[in-house]
Amino acid sequence: MKTIKYIKKIIAGALLLTVSVNSYAQNRFPQGIHVGLVYPMSTHGTHAPLDTNFLSLHAIAGVSAAERGVAVSGFATVIKHDITGIAVSGFANIVRQKSQGVLVSGFANIYRDAVGFQISGFANIASENVDGGQFAGFLNVAKKFTGAQVAGFSNIARDVDGSQFSGFYNVGREITGSQFAGFSNIAGQSVNGSQFSGFINKAENVKGSQFAGFINLAKKVKGAQIAGFINIADSSDCPIGFLNLIKHGEKSIGVSIDETQTTLLSFRSGGKSMYGILGLGYNFENTKQIYALEVGLGAHFFPSAHFRMKTELAAINLEDFRRGNYFKGSLRVLPTIKIGKRLEISGGPTLNYVSTTTTEGRNLSDHYIKTWLNNRNHFQGAYIGYLGVLSFKL
Repeated sequence: MKTIKYIKKIIAGALLLTVSVNSYAQNRFPQGIHVGLVYPMSTHGTHAPLDTNFLSLHAIAGVSAAERGVAVSGFATVIKHDITGIAVSGFANIVRQKSQGVLVSGFANIYRDAVGFQISGFANIASENVDGGQFAGFLNVAKKFTGAQVAGFSNIARDVDGSQFSGFYNVGREITGSQFAGFSNIAGQSVNGSQFSGFINKAENVKGSQFAGFINLAKKVKGAQIAGFINIADSSDCPIGFLNLIKHGEKSIGVSIDETQTTLLSFRSGGKSMYGILGLGYNFENTKQIYALEVGLGAHFFPSAHFRMKTELAAINLEDFRRGNYFKGSLRVLPTIKIGKRLEISGGPTLNYVSTTTTEGRNLSDHYIKTWLNNRNHFQGAYIGYLGVLSFKL
């Protein structure tokens, strides 16, 4: 019972305060200035949702029909129609129609569409279109976006004419511009620009480039696909990755041997000009470090009906899966003769850099151009060798 009486006293006090403020406002405040504590305890009282203001100041929350200047609230600003100007709130700005200017909130800006900038600690959510910039600590959402979306976690838009920057992922349908994400970029249809991500890019058609830490996925790419490991596409002008599964590209299996008696079974895959190399093999010279792994990138030059030149940059590791280590980096120049439609023979000189911690690794070559020890007293050297490859196109 005491609680009910206490609540009644609070309500009565609030009503009395509202009446007092309204009475004071009629004589003291000019039209267009709205000052208050929280609706309806303000200079406009219960009439506030029908008024348009050029200055609104509220300790907790304000309500108005429209704003044509500056609106500041400690917690929230609610505008039933539109705003032209600036709204600043500690927690949220809610605009039922259009914002033209700047919205700044500690947590969220929620609006229909906007021209200008929206800045929030957590999220900017537009149900329609935005022309300008969305900057959020976590999430930006819009239907059609022109400008820049910057979010700590994610940007989501249907159509983007500009750029998206996020800490985790970007999602769009039609992208004209660029996407930058810490983890992934997803375009439902086309990208006319570039995608940059820490892990994966996905699009239908790309007129530009894809750069991913691990994998790029697309149908048709007019530009470069550069991935830390794998590119997948129907067609791609320039895929650069260790594994390139291009439907209308080139793939081959090859057997190679070099001056160290390392024999490899390698898969070469790519487009018309660039390709990647992945290989496994065995060294017949060593007794301990005998298992070989090869990764590399290559390019085709001077193509003709019966000849072309392959240039490759590759790395080979020999392992015994214990303490020993042998690494060889090679620059290869390989004249290639085509025999029929599927068979190729390649062979030529290689320039090699070796770093090893074992005696047998050092002894794989006896004609070093130069040798030295690094700061850990590991052997390093450079020498000229050779490589021969027999390849079968798939």
